[in-house]
Formats: sequence, structure tokens, C-alpha cells
Amino acid sequence: MKQKKQPPKWAVLAAKLLVFAAVIGFVSFSVYSFQKKKAAELAAKERAGEITAQAASGTADSSIRTYQGKQYKLNSLNRVILCIGVDTSGEVKEHKVSGAGGQADVIALLIQNKATDEIKILSIPRDTMTEIRLFDLVGNELGSDVQHLNLAYGYGNGGKESCELLTEAVENLLGGIPIDGYLSVTMGAISELNDMVGGVTVTIDEPGMADRDPALVCGETVTLQGRQAEIYVRYRDTNVSQSALGRMGRHKEFAEKWMNQASEKQRKDSQFLGNVFQNIQEYMVTDLNKDEYLDAGLAAMNTKDLFQGDHFFTVPGEGMEGAVFDEFYPDKEALEEMIIELFYKEI
Repeated sequence: MKQKKQPPKWAVLAAKLLVFAAVIGFVSFSVYSFQKKKAAELAAKERAGEITAQAASGTADSSIRTYQGKQYKLNSLNRVILCIGVDTSGEVKEHKVSGAGGQADVIALLIQNKATDEIKILSIPRDTMTEIRLFDLVGNELGSDVQHLNLAYGYGNGGKESCELLTEAVENLLGGIPIDGYLSVTMGAISELNDMVGGVTVTIDEPGMADRDPALVCGETVTLQGRQAEIYVRYRDTNVSQSALGRMGRHKEFAEKWMNQASEKQRKDSQFLGNVFQNIQEYMVTDLNKDEYLDAGLAAMNTKDLFQGDHFFTVPGEGMEGAVFDEFYPDKEALEEMIIELFYKEI
């Protein structure tokens, strides 16, 4: 049998150095942010609106909230699931070093009404500035600081720990709204999902995609195949301010078209959704049991116009250029109104 040719030693060493440099860069930037002057930290918190339970409702009990002179209680019929898209390819791998497990590129809450099975989605920009917990390379906690929400995932191990840290940060961002579970997938799942519905057809809107795949020419309509789907979903020009915000529109378009095609396949084959989850197991981390995520998936498929109108929401706010990276600051008052609408009922 012909032996597989091994890569040269210099190439292996270079790859290891690149990974090490990326991890060191992640932690160094985080520690730098944590050690900023107190005045700058307080200013950032003020701009972020300090979306906490105390600021939002004046009470530490998130089950009861006061808004515009009226009292509201949490809607007990809601099941809230945090959906996470991680910016790594391939199957899930847990790491011992902070920053090596990737960051959260897609952050959204799926809100399922258990009585009606209606689904609503709250999309959260990855660059949202909010308070998160910080850790050093070996996992020692350093405290907390206002940083990008997507970094909360990065401080974990790339598995359950990362999902729990991000869940905590999102709950705090929304003033203590309890999240019932999480489901994360690496971007490696995108190609698998795309091909299971026969390919999603899109119009390419970025000239730089052709550098990744010559078939993805700006202005052309293409039925994505294989890795093209991951390129389409992940691509952004980091030289353009707020490119992550702009990419969210592409995420929504892909998800909506995929859902329409998947729903049609489910109508023809009742085992389709189960097969979808089976095929992406190696890319997925969740604390939900199989019945729970299948139930939520079917409810999403059966919710008409899921990505439109009264079913799809995005955290309101404003994108700004930060000292190093883009930043997104929630509109405190508008977010509070949205939280009341999505999660509460008037008493």
C-alpha cells in the first residue's frame, strides 16, 4: 500500500505557530481590555446602556418587570433556546486553552410558545458590547468587563463550557431572562445542511467571494454546493466597517431559504428533520434532549413567515467603530420594549 505523503516539518511547525499566535492574540487583547482605565470602562458601560435586571426593571427578580408604570410577569409558556453558530470549520473539539475553540459568529434566541408551537426569533449582533466574564489562558477567572458578546464563547473550551458562558452573558444582556437550553453548531455543519436540501439558491452580493471560489461571482445567481455554502454564510470584508452587521442579512436570507426547502422535504418525508440532526451530530453541542430539539425544529418549520414580520426581531442599537474592532451598542429603551413584547405578559 502506498504510504500517505507527510507534510514537510517546516509546514507543520508554521501551522502550530499560527495557532499559538492566534490564541496569544486573543488573550492579550482581552487582558488589555480588562486593564483599561476605569473612566474608559465606565464610559463604555454607560454607552452600552447597562442592560441589567436592575436598570431595566428596578428589581432583581426577572420574573416580574415594571415598564411604563405597568407590571409584567414572565410568560411561563415560553421555551427559550440559545442558538449559536461558531466560527470554526470541522467537528466540535474541546480545548484546554482559552481562545482556541473559536468565537460565536451567530447568536440568536429561538422562543417557542409551548401552547401554540409558534416560534419567534431574536437575533443578537455578535459585536454587541456587554459585560462578560474574562479568563486567562489556563482558565483562571480574571473578573468581568464590557467586551464583545461573541468573546464570551471564546473564553470557554469550545464545547459545553463555551455555550454556558455565552448563555450567561445573553441572560445578563437581557436583564435576567432565563434561557432553557442551548444548541451550537460549527460552521462545518453549513455545507451538510445545504446539501441535504439540494442546495440553496442565492445571488452573490460580495466581490471578494470569488477569491474563495471562482463560481461565486458578484451579481451571479448560484445554487450553492458543498463548501460554497459555508463561504457564502461566513464571508465578510473585514476592511469594511460593520461588515458583521451587513452579513447578518445574508445569514437571514440563507436560513429562510433553507427552512422553506427543508419544510417541503419534511412534508414529504417525516424522518427528514431527524436525519438532519443525525448528520450534524459531530458539529453540534447541546444540553437539550432529542425530543426537545426535534420539537423546536418542527415548530420552526410549521411557523409561517418565520423570518418576517412579527416573528423575527433583531436587538436594536447602533454600530460604531471601536479602537480596534467594530462595536455594537444596544438601544436601552428600545430593547426593553422588545424584551417586554417577547418574554412577558401584563399582570
